[in-house]
Amino acid sequence: MVDYHAANQSYQYGPSSGGNGAGGGGSMGDYMAQEDDWDRDLLLDPAWEKQQRKTFTAWCNSHLRKAGTQIENIDEDFRDGLKLMLLLEVISGERLPKPERGKMRVHKINNVNKALDFIASKGVKLVSIGAEEIVDGNAKMTLGMIWTIILRFAIQDISVEETSAKEGLLLWCQRKTAPYKNVNVQNFHISWKDGLAFNALIHRHRPELIEYDKLRKDDPVTNLNNAFEVAEKYLDIPKMLDAEDIVGTLRPDEKAIMTYVSCFYHAFSGAQKAETAANRICKVLAVNQENEHLMEDYERLASDLLEWIRRTIPWLEDRVPQKTMQEMQQKLEDFRDYRRVHKPPKVQEKCQLEINFNTLQTKLRLSNRPAFMPSEGRMVSDINNGWQHLEQAEKGYEEWLLNEIRRLERLDHLAEKFRQKASIHEAWTDGKEAMLKHRDYETATLSDIKALIRKHEAFESDLAAHQDRVEQIAAIAQELNELDYYDSHNVNTRCQKICDQWDALGSLTHSRREALEKTEKQLETIDQLHLEYAKRAAPFNNWMESAMEDLQDMFIVHTIEEIEGLISAHDQFKSTLPDADREREAILAIHKEAQRIAESNHIKLSGSNPYTTVTPQIINSKWEKVQQLVPKRDHALLEEQSKQQSNEHLRRQFASQANVVGPWIQTKMEEIGRISIEMNGTLEDQLNHLKRYERSIVDYKPNLDLLEQQHQLIQEALIFDNKHTNYTMEHIRVGWEQLLTTIARTINEVENQILTRDAKGISQEQMQEFRASFNHFDKKQTGSMDSDDFRALLISTGYSLGDAEFNRIMSVVDPNHSGLVTFQAFIDFMSRETTDTDTADQVIASFKVLAGDKNFITAEELRRELPPDQAEYCIARMAPYQGPDAVPGALDYKSFSTALYGESDL
Repeated sequence: MVDYHAANQSYQYGPSSGGNGAGGGGSMGDYMAQEDDWDRDLLLDPAWEKQQRKTFTAWCNSHLRKAGTQIENIDEDFRDGLKLMLLLEVISGERLPKPERGKMRVHKINNVNKALDFIASKGVKLVSIGAEEIVDGNAKMTLGMIWTIILRFAIQDISVEETSAKEGLLLWCQRKTAPYKNVNVQNFHISWKDGLAFNALIHRHRPELIEYDKLRKDDPVTNLNNAFEVAEKYLDIPKMLDAEDIVGTLRPDEKAIMTYVSCFYHAFSGAQKAETAANRICKVLAVNQENEHLMEDYERLASDLLEWIRRTIPWLEDRVPQKTMQEMQQKLEDFRDYRRVHKPPKVQEKCQLEINFNTLQTKLRLSNRPAFMPSEGRMVSDINNGWQHLEQAEKGYEEWLLNEIRRLERLDHLAEKFRQKASIHEAWTDGKEAMLKHRDYETATLSDIKALIRKHEAFESDLAAHQDRVEQIAAIAQELNELDYYDSHNVNTRCQKICDQWDALGSLTHSRREALEKTEKQLETIDQLHLEYAKRAAPFNNWMESAMEDLQDMFIVHTIEEIEGLISAHDQFKSTLPDADREREAILAIHKEAQRIAESNHIKLSGSNPYTTVTPQIINSKWEKVQQLVPKRDHALLEEQSKQQSNEHLRRQFASQANVVGPWIQTKMEEIGRISIEMNGTLEDQLNHLKRYERSIVDYKPNLDLLEQQHQLIQEALIFDNKHTNYTMEHIRVGWEQLLTTIARTINEVENQILTRDAKGISQEQMQEFRASFNHFDKKQTGSMDSDDFRALLISTGYSLGDAEFNRIMSVVDPNHSGLVTFQAFIDFMSRETTDTDTADQVIASFKVLAGDKNFITAEELRRELPPDQAEYCIARMAPYQGPDAVPGALDYKSFSTALYGESDL
């Protein structure tokens, strides 16, 4: 008999052992101590004994039939120990000592002891069960011994998620029956009475054998018999229970149910192993499919963005000037439309593309996959280079547009000025050639000749005064030619005509003077008053003509100071008008005096001053014209002053807004940098904080829109400078785009940290420790550190670093050899060093299970074991297997698995 007082760490069974089962992670003795007593009065419940006899007998026979025998009566057929030893050999696969064939009691006891010693050798301590009780046919002890054998060889090794024995078997049942309605497995007795749990176990693994939807909870006998018959017919599990006994018992025997259910577990264990392998493969393939989808999305988005940049840059580099201001204004409006409508979505696409790229690389690192290398020409650096080229072209195009508008504005002003001065000059020269060619001096009297000479002298004075105007006209035409005015041909033609006419007038003037001088000796008298009138009237007339020309002269200004200068000059001119009026009255007084003398001396005048064509009527008419032009000039100057004041208001309005928005953007950039370094709380807290911060930034967008509207008003008013602010709209736009990109990238970094944490099982405390350590050694608070600071950081975390090891780590965290290590790279490294992920070897092992331990797998096996889309995914990518044991259609799962992780074939 086995010692009752042996150590409690072994299996125990007996009247005082306290039942059966397995405790949560303890020994079989612990398990049995936690269950209800099997029979406190040392007597079996008749119903339970009946169930146990049938179940244990069927269980024993399911193994003994492999040796070509069976038992009929469990407490009689094991009494000689022979079939007991045979049962142990079958279920253990080991040889027991040779049995004794004698019929005497001692021979039977020796055989049973050999069986009990073998059970004890497997770590089972039997308490109060001895060979004599078994030989004597003690039913309770015999059933207890068989239950101990079932526990040790059929249930003990069941393990599901670190649970074992009874709990493991129960958890397996719960997992498998969870999807089924009306099934709730909580134990191994009443949870099985309605038979649905048995049917659910079979249907879960072999759905073609059970029509589960047709079963009714209120018909337990039919349900139980259906499950028992299907299990015996198709699964080779003998019928170990009676439906009527289970239904008719208040609480079926737990040991009988566990024994029967363990047969289902072992029958489906191969399927369970395959399911585990398939689940691992599906998980790996799902990661790969998602990553490939992200790669395809990146390639497509990158291609679209690069194509848009490629199409846009030639448009921005097209600098062919237009002929008119209207055409250039349309180009400027098209450019504004590009800035407002077409570019902003592309800025967002570029930012999102970089975020997607970083997220993809993080997912690849977390799943042990090789880094994603975009196709040639679609790298993030290619996009950044293209974008930089785009912005350079954009800046140059805007500068060119504004310079062209300034040039055309200047050209329009000069052209109009040319036309005005040319018209004035042409009006003055009208009839002058005919006058100079007139031979009136041939029939004139001597006094008339003298008068003609004086008149000609006055004309020469007038002609000399117009020399400056002709030179101005020629200078303006020359400037229009130099500025490439589109209508230069007509300007040059008109200018040449004026110059030719001017030369002709000069020649005719000289000829007429010579003719008049020939008759000068015949001149005797001259009316001094008329002469004095003529001498004073001519310059005064020229002064009035110049004044009228100046009062009608066009002007262009760009600042309030310039218009105020013109107003000051005009005020000075107006201050001279009283003196001019007195001169006019003096000249008119001379004319009146001449008339008075002629009348008093009864002299008949010819009616016109022989020395000048400038009559009092002309003087008065021109003076009146001057009087009319002065208020018009006042109005024009005041109108321009109002315009410049409005422009100044626009400048100050823009500057006021820009001087707020610009520093705000800079402050937010600094705050984001500080937030990214000094993050507190959980990563989710940080992410929520950053997203709220991002919303506050987006909510600030109306201020930028207002600034854009003000900037458009400034451009439409042709304002090109602003001394009230150092911020241009271009600076504000670039700063805004950088701000949006920076907050989006910072949010993406935290999201990637969450991905890393969750995938690698990093706790919040570890993440905070990593952040605190990184911030401590990030001396400049830039979010990255050089190699010396990073070495100090590693040493502080417990790394013992030689140069070779440090160089290895740097090649991981700084693959581009930039000399800087970011926080994300540090987190990736720490998670990679401290956690495990799926490996190529694990995936290969899973495929090997599905392939039935072969070195290859077939398409049919893949389609049977995996979901359709993942099966086809594998079939499309697996190369044919080339090994010596290959069969038609064999696929190489090893090279496929290693390729998933970027490794060479094993």
